[in-house]
Amino acid sequence: MNNLKDNYYDFSIIIPVYHSEQIIPNLLSRLNKLKSNKKWEVIFIDDGSSDNSYESLIKNLQNTSLEATLIRHTRNFGDHAAILTAYRHAQGKYFINIDDDLQNPPEEIIRIYNYAIDKKIDVVYGDYIIKQHSLWRNIGSKFANFTANLLLDLPKKLYLSSFRCVRREIALKAAEYNGPFVYIDGLLSQLTQSIGSLAVKHDKRVAGKSGYTLRRLIRLWLNIFTNFSLMPLRLATILGCFMAFTGFIGVIIVLIESLINGIIVRGWLSIICATLLFGGIQCFLIGISGEYLGRVLMIVGSKPQSNIRNIYKYSPKSSKQNK
Repeated sequence: MNNLKDNYYDFSIIIPVYHSEQIIPNLLSRLNKLKSNKKWEVIFIDDGSSDNSYESLIKNLQNTSLEATLIRHTRNFGDHAAILTAYRHAQGKYFINIDDDLQNPPEEIIRIYNYAIDKKIDVVYGDYIIKQHSLWRNIGSKFANFTANLLLDLPKKLYLSSFRCVRREIALKAAEYNGPFVYIDGLLSQLTQSIGSLAVKHDKRVAGKSGYTLRRLIRLWLNIFTNFSLMPLRLATILGCFMAFTGFIGVIIVLIESLINGIIVRGWLSIICATLLFGGIQCFLIGISGEYLGRVLMIVGSKPQSNIRNIYKYSPKSSKQNK
């Protein structure tokens, strides 16, 4: 892992890449046109793309003046795991990660970096002025954001976007996490309360479609829900106690009624409904407990967080390029 004394970049731009062959030429062109008097680098993480994203990056980098590192995963480990991999290799004083689809305009990178410097904030999130995601993606993001704000110690009404600027010391501490269930924002929230946001533009996707499918959004929500809080288990306990208390009251009512009016056989529909309700709640509580237990099993079994196939470094100032 890089030591602070080894830093020679003011900031590192981190870009996870997944099935982005069509976008890469435009992405590199926009990055190459960035104007800043600061020294910076780009870290690309090809997260197991099955198209020619990796080859396209190598080919098109030759036409740029970018200082770049390309890391290739052996398979798809997910966006958050890819970012942690980049954290371990970046050499900037601030790490700024954006999506590869150009919905985060590269030109906004300078603004969010300057804001973090001026305000002396550890973590700054880009707060999209007008989000250009699809309807279902916006719904999924809002639900994930609501869950995160409920369970994590975050500033009120903070929007957790994938466009974030993180101080190096905080990012490297987060990168020490080696578990298989990665949620970047949860890790950052445990390390600092110096968190802010900046209103930024959000453009429409240039090409292709989002890699965040419904399955991935559900997986992200589960990571938020179970990795950084015991609240679900506590809620399960409270719900169980409440249902037990309700059942106890019901037994008392039935006993009193039978003593006054005698035993009357009635209410089959209500019995069936109550049985289904209690059965459903029990399955839900067992599912929550099973999710926690399963994650412990994966961690104890050392399920890998990520695995690097190779690293390619490119510098226009040197003819030496290492694979």
